[in-house]
Amino acid sequence: MLHEIPIEKLGARGEAMAAAVQSCVHCGFCLPTCPTYRVLGQETDSPRGRILLMKEVLEGKIAADDAQPHIDRCLGCLACETSCPSGVKYGELLSPYRAMRRREGAVGGNRLRRWLAAVTLPYPSRFRWAMRLGKLGRSLRFLTPAVLHPMLDLVPEELPSAQSLPRFTPAQGKTRAKVALLVGCAQQVLAPRINTAAIRVLSLNGCEVYVPSAQGCCGALSWHIGDDRQAARFAITNLKAFPSDIDYIVTTAAGCGSGLHDYPLILAGTPQADAAKQLASKTLDVSSLLDKLGVITPPAFSRALKVAYHDACHLGHAQRVRSQPRRLLRSIPGLELIEVVDPEICCGSAGTYNIDQPDVSAKLGREKAANIIATGANILALGNIGCEIQIQRYLQEANSQIRVMHTVELLDCAYRNADPLHPS
Repeated sequence: MLHEIPIEKLGARGEAMAAAVQSCVHCGFCLPTCPTYRVLGQETDSPRGRILLMKEVLEGKIAADDAQPHIDRCLGCLACETSCPSGVKYGELLSPYRAMRRREGAVGGNRLRRWLAAVTLPYPSRFRWAMRLGKLGRSLRFLTPAVLHPMLDLVPEELPSAQSLPRFTPAQGKTRAKVALLVGCAQQVLAPRINTAAIRVLSLNGCEVYVPSAQGCCGALSWHIGDDRQAARFAITNLKAFPSDIDYIVTTAAGCGSGLHDYPLILAGTPQADAAKQLASKTLDVSSLLDKLGVITPPAFSRALKVAYHDACHLGHAQRVRSQPRRLLRSIPGLELIEVVDPEICCGSAGTYNIDQPDVSAKLGREKAANIIATGANILALGNIGCEIQIQRYLQEANSQIRVMHTVELLDCAYRNADPLHPS
């Protein structure tokens, strides 16, 4: 029961955590949509099982260390929230619980991999150097500690050149919105083309686009693993960086967008709590904003295209953005949109999950790739850089030639009359 949980000891997030526990009626509707339950088949690795474990830890009925392996194996994909008839806000329990445990000394996952991810991923220049060293480490794999192999396996064969983004891009035609773009960290290193395409498409559709120079990591990766101190530092940096006189903050990565929406929980009980709510209320995924504004109909592609769409978990489940990107894709004349089987199931990327839990992640990645290949599509559209890297890896493993692209990239290609299968 709610009153059995020591809310006063949980800080400003205690009410939300207790409410999530209280809301769960253990009906089991979450089980078929939980990736780890599908892979491992254990009740303790299901949402309702984890809720019960966290509840009993909070009430002092079981040792936290006994529950920890099962909590660590959760992807945080929030598919359970989508399928839950009781409206359990599982995310408002999981990340705060992980933060509580981290403050007690439980880091979770492999400490070396977690540390390397924490000191490189949120910082583009460091991350770029890490990718270069990773490429060298992969060629000398036999000399590299086995514990680092899951990280080496994700290093791309080629790294795109660094690209600088204009601080301001005017709207073409009548100005319909004034927006600020969150550029992301890993995405700017691994796929800078996405933000470049987003700026072009937003400008063409009447948006003034600002790229604040003082912005930093959104903090989602830190929050996801329970490092609430680092997540709060990143959040406060962005509260200062993004101007208040804009209409929207636009994100091009599902994880980043979800991270900004979590700022009110991350900064709960702090002097920045109100500002966090205001920033979160202005944050929209690029597909949501374009759908809201209504896009200029692009010309048809010169060839027939079959495009499958992948729902990134933190777009579909966390932000409930599902129909908007599909409408954008259907706005391209002649494009055939195909659905993927089991769209609610995570691809296994989930922030740093594919380096924390590589075995489960690999099973999910291969299953997702097989379902995508079965569509017969020649392009996969999606809205998250983590998903792109994960899915591309397992499509390549299966010798598939399906091209993986961000939804906004496809729109950009259509507007520029470029061939998305061989973009310039």
